[in-house]
Amino acid sequence: MILRAAAAITLVALVFFAPLAAEAQQAGKVYRIGILGEKGSDPAEARLWQAFRLGLREHGWIEGENILIESRWAEGNAARYPELAADLVRLNVDLIVTRGSTHVQGAKKATFSLPIVFVVHADPVGTGHIASLGRPGGNITGLALLQTDLNAKGLEILTAAVPGAKRIAVLWSPDTPSHTPALKALEEAARTLRVQLQAVGARTGSELEDAFSAMARAHAQAVLVLAYSGFIAERQRVAELALRYRLPTMFAVRDHVEAGGLISYGADYGDLFRRGAIYVDKILRGAKPSELPVEQASKFELVINLKTANALGLTLPQSILLQANEVIK
Repeated sequence: MILRAAAAITLVALVFFAPLAAEAQQAGKVYRIGILGEKGSDPAEARLWQAFRLGLREHGWIEGENILIESRWAEGNAARYPELAADLVRLNVDLIVTRGSTHVQGAKKATFSLPIVFVVHADPVGTGHIASLGRPGGNITGLALLQTDLNAKGLEILTAAVPGAKRIAVLWSPDTPSHTPALKALEEAARTLRVQLQAVGARTGSELEDAFSAMARAHAQAVLVLAYSGFIAERQRVAELALRYRLPTMFAVRDHVEAGGLISYGADYGDLFRRGAIYVDKILRGAKPSELPVEQASKFELVINLKTANALGLTLPQSILLQANEVIK
């Protein structure tokens, strides 16, 4: 009886204290997180990654104490993503956190096993980066904008804001994986709205001038700009060109409107970057990316720059203004 009791006590101790011992073994470890970003010198991007860092602190991850963060920035050159991701892999980071489809595509070329967390992916299923939202499979997971659907809503808002616009240009990047399914969805929405689309591609900031010139030659009456970190980095230039060519423009990111663009409708990026820390926390504590469901954006905002509308000589319908979360005057 005494032996059985001792065995039972030992078993209980193993069940209850083994996990604590394992956790204690990891307590002193300093994890290394890799950030693969667009432009480190951009204040707007810096604010987003600061929101991510705040999220980490909320979950007990203190930079310099139990985590170290290594950042790599493309600085407007999307071709560098695979190289920069490979550099992070060589540094033996525990996972890579990045933005959207272009960044994930680059990171995928660098690793098939290291966890990759995205925070603003436009269409992770449509690009083939994950198997499904519920069970991503592989080494990639994170937060999705589902921008393919939001773009159609943006087109609807743009046509309501500029009722006479029947020929609408779409500024996209051929290097962005999520833009291909987005264009297909927009074509379907355009048929319903009875407008004609003109897809105009631009890979870098140096190509924007030619892109807007092509829109003008084709007699575009408005422009919808697909979400792309390269366009966001060049948001001031995009706003200036839209104003010069007298083109009312719809964006998916509010940064464009703050820089002088007309309207934006899309997800709250700050909220998504902050929530990205949840995935990092779970993975560092042992969760597998393949089994972490992709969450969708839950906060959306319509932002209007009334000053830009006045500069374009455009009177926006009251119905649109009343829907706005913010009107910049």
